[in-house]
Amino acid sequence: MAKHIARRRFGQHFLTDQAVIADIVAAIRPQADDAMVEIGPGLGALTEPLSRVLRHLHVIEIDRDIVAHLQRAYAPARVSVHTGDVLEFDFLALPGDLRVVGNLPYNISTPLLFHLARYAGRIRDLHFMLQKEVVERMVAAPGGRDYGRLSVMLQYRFDMESLLEVGPGAFSPPPKVDSAVVRLLPRPQAQLTAVAEAGLAQVVRRAFSQRRKTLRNSLAGLLDAGDYAALGIDPGLRAENLAVGDFVAISNYLSEKEASPPLE
Repeated sequence: MAKHIARRRFGQHFLTDQAVIADIVAAIRPQADDAMVEIGPGLGALTEPLSRVLRHLHVIEIDRDIVAHLQRAYAPARVSVHTGDVLEFDFLALPGDLRVVGNLPYNISTPLLFHLARYAGRIRDLHFMLQKEVVERMVAAPGGRDYGRLSVMLQYRFDMESLLEVGPGAFSPPPKVDSAVVRLLPRPQAQLTAVAEAGLAQVVRRAFSQRRKTLRNSLAGLLDAGDYAALGIDPGLRAENLAVGDFVAISNYLSEKEASPPLE
């Protein structure tokens, strides 16, 4: 195609470093019969090597100029090009045991990760290039400044591992931040013990809304001193001090408390 000018509104930074591309493909380890979808294929840095291995590849792209290029470059029998906003894409339309890959637009990475978490039961694994700072938040352990709502909600759904760091020079145009590649593996259903995931999300959101406050203050009105004693959690702690299991315990306790009939 004619030289494509990266569009800021789509957060486009095209991966060009062949060594980095090879490292990412090696980490993904595609097999011919894998059901795989690539988010934001751009000019095909990953599409090309993946399509050489896979019998069929799905890609999702919002830029219509790039869509037209991809449709010219790849036969529909080998690559299905889905046009549109990935935040509105229904992943139920794709095969199960899905493998998801992509150099994600950094401006939508967090809402996209939450969107994909809804489909975790149908996904085998995910490999993403993201802003390094976001990956650090995703994999952060309790107790540090990087640990927050994103950490808890994604760690509830996925086991995650940061695989490699990538500098700005690997892209055209170069972003102003460092990047990293992360692997996400959906946790088995038996380990997802939250009674209501919406309730868990509400507790986590509220606890981190003013993260310097203690739980006694951030969760005021939800839990009292007796509740904390029953849970075995110190109300003087901050949200960043709690493990994912502690948030699950709090949300399940509140669900049970709400469902319990009042004492006569």
